[in-house]
Amino acid sequence: MSRLCRVGALKIGPGQPLAIIAGPCVLESLELGLSVGRHLLEHCQKLGLNYIFKASFDKANRTSIDSARGPGLVQGLGWLSQIGTELRVPVTTDIHEPAHAEPAARVVDLLQIPAFLCRQTDLLVAAGQSAARHGRAVNVKKGQFISPQEMDGPLHKLAQTRCENVILTERGTFFGYGRLVNDFIGVAEMMDLRAKDAAGQPMEPAPVCFDCTHSCQRPGRGEGGKETGGDWRFAPMLAKAAVAMGVHALFMETHPDPGNALSDRATQIPMAEVGRVLEGVARVRSAAE
Repeated sequence: MSRLCRVGALKIGPGQPLAIIAGPCVLESLELGLSVGRHLLEHCQKLGLNYIFKASFDKANRTSIDSARGPGLVQGLGWLSQIGTELRVPVTTDIHEPAHAEPAARVVDLLQIPAFLCRQTDLLVAAGQSAARHGRAVNVKKGQFISPQEMDGPLHKLAQTRCENVILTERGTFFGYGRLVNDFIGVAEMMDLRAKDAAGQPMEPAPVCFDCTHSCQRPGRGEGGKETGGDWRFAPMLAKAAVAMGVHALFMETHPDPGNALSDRATQIPMAEVGRVLEGVARVRSAAE
C-alpha cells in the first residue's frame, strides 16, 4: 500500500479523498488565478474532493522562443501566496532550476519537477532539501522518455535528501513523433514501485497522480509548428480511466478562454466544462470504492 503524501493540511494516498491539482497553465494575472481557483474549489467542495491550486510562474519549456513565459519568479510566487491565502488551499508550481527551489518552498506547499527534468540530479536535490527544510512535498512528473520502473531513480535521489514526502505523476509517453500514449499497466507498476531510501532499504510506494490534460498533447503539432497541439476533449475519458484504476490524484489545467490562453491552448479544459469533468470523475471514484 502506498504511503501518504502531505500537502499543506491535505493528505494524498490510500483512504483519502481524491485530490485535484488544477488551475491555469501559466499565471496570466492574479485575478485570473483567483477566478479559476474559486471555481475549482467550489466544485471540489461540493463533490468531496480535495483541491490544490496549480499554476506556473515561468514556462521555461516552450516550443518557440517567442512564446509567453509568465510573470517570473518574484511576482509569480507573490501571486501564488495571495491565492493560497485568500482561497485557503495548498498551492503548487513547477520549478526549472536549482535556485528556484528555496524561494518556491517558502511559499508553495508542493514543488513540481517537470517531466523533461525528472532526472536532473541538482534540481531534485535542491527540491528535496528545500522541501524537507520547510515541511513541503515534491511532485515528480514521469519523463515521456523513461519507463515507470525508472522513476525509482528520482525517488532515491530525493530520499538521499531526507525527503520522502513525494508523489509521482503520469503525463503520457512518447509514441513516435508528435503523439503521446498512456500505459495504464505502467501506471499500476508505478503505484507499486518500491524505491530505496537513504539507507538502501525499500520504501512504501509513493502516491500516484494522473495528468489528464498534458496526456492529450501532440508535441510540435500546434499552429505553424510554433506551439504544442492536442485536444482537451480526450481528457475526461483519460481522467475517468485513471480514477477507475485507483490513482490518488488528478492533475488538470483549465482556462475560461483556452483559445486565447498564453500557454497550452489546445489542451486546457474550458472552465465552463470543468465542473462536468469533475462530476464524472467523482462518480467513478464513488463507484470504485
